[in-house]
Amino acid sequence: MHDRYQSPLSTRYASYEMQYIFSDDNKFITWRKLWIALAEAEKELGLNITDEQINELRSHVDAINYEVAIEREKQTRHDVMSHVYAYGEQCPKAKPMIHLGATSCYVGDNTDVLIMYNALLLIRKKLVKVIDNLKRFAENYKELPTLAYTHLQPAQLTTVGKRACLWIQDLLIDLEYLNYTINSLKLLGVKGTTGTQASFLNLFDGDHEKVKKLDDLVCEKLGFKDRYFKITGQTYPRKQDTMVLNVLASIAQSAYKFSNDLRLLQSFKEIEEPFEENQIGSSAMPYKRNPMRSERISSLSRYVIANVINPAITAATQWFERTLDDSANKRIVVAESFLALDGILNLYINITENLVVYPKIIEKRVMDELPFMATENVMMEAVKKGGDRQELHERIRLHSMEAGKRVKEMGLDNDLISRIAEDPLFKLNIEEIKAAIIPSNYIGRSKEQVEEFLEQEVNPVLNEFLEKNIKVEINV
Repeated sequence: MHDRYQSPLSTRYASYEMQYIFSDDNKFITWRKLWIALAEAEKELGLNITDEQINELRSHVDAINYEVAIEREKQTRHDVMSHVYAYGEQCPKAKPMIHLGATSCYVGDNTDVLIMYNALLLIRKKLVKVIDNLKRFAENYKELPTLAYTHLQPAQLTTVGKRACLWIQDLLIDLEYLNYTINSLKLLGVKGTTGTQASFLNLFDGDHEKVKKLDDLVCEKLGFKDRYFKITGQTYPRKQDTMVLNVLASIAQSAYKFSNDLRLLQSFKEIEEPFEENQIGSSAMPYKRNPMRSERISSLSRYVIANVINPAITAATQWFERTLDDSANKRIVVAESFLALDGILNLYINITENLVVYPKIIEKRVMDELPFMATENVMMEAVKKGGDRQELHERIRLHSMEAGKRVKEMGLDNDLISRIAEDPLFKLNIEEIKAAIIPSNYIGRSKEQVEEFLEQEVNPVLNEFLEKNIKVEINV
């Protein structure tokens, strides 16, 4: 289909699994499961509903007769009643009790929560896979010194593995937030037109206990025992959508930071994202290996982060028990935020499974800068040989300025070590100076921090949440 707009989230970025969760099939099958749960609960509480009627509903739960519903909606302009009608066409015996006592939000809102719940579980599965990939990377490179930056200026040394732990730390914060959100989601339950349950109270002849029990039974059948809002208007509070999109945005923030770091590292030629044999980096410059996947993470993450404003405004502008200006906005932003984040995590998994590290380039860049960083240690060695600390400090300052000028203005190598070795004030030969600037002596506790962090913070999470055989595909 090339003659009309198609969302790139479906055609290029999101997985089949996530697209199915937000598909019409899943939505309308869930509607039917909700109608079955309602009928079962109403029967258990004494309404005149037969097993034969319920079995008839069950037998058609996943055979959505779209053509009937679409044709009916053209006449009625009401999606829920059109599907009630279509379901009734397939289930003539059960037709009189479908949607009994309910309002449209019974199926609409409860389905939205169930869809978000399943989508969050898929997000968690992929998020934990990224953590596992980064953990392996951190272990492999926990001792490899690399430049650490502040203000994007070389500052001190860290290790490649230690930097990966910074990315993991962000994701652990996200995971904690995500688990809280998953465990906090609540259904609307069975509330009626304005949340008073008046229609159900009428159905049960004024029996308040049966109406309360109906809420309990239906939500328990849907896997949300004791997890529904006790007080609502017609809908569940729209702040719940804000909560969900906030956690998606939090994950997007972490992915965005990783992708930016990797784009810089690829520019330095230290670490690259995977580049396939037949991949083309640039249409005009065939030698280039652009960080396209990382750039795509940045791009999609910006979209997910910006989308948070939509449910926030929707929640803030609902009138009294409900207005319908939530629907069209909610229908788009919730689904698209999940689809976009799914695409982000697919890329994040793909990249972290195949990161390419160039240790020699990293070492060269370290050795270009380390002589400046090591001047304190060199100075201490010279003091041990009788030097005056203040005189040495001033001499190193002058040598450093000249060496820096040579690098920046003439494009030559850093010759600070040679300058110091040739200066009799220091009483150090070239070998003694080199011994003072071994990179591994400047990484602090990086290696130990990696080992402790992975053992104490990461492994428990992986033991609890990591699922095996997670495979993702990226389309472009």
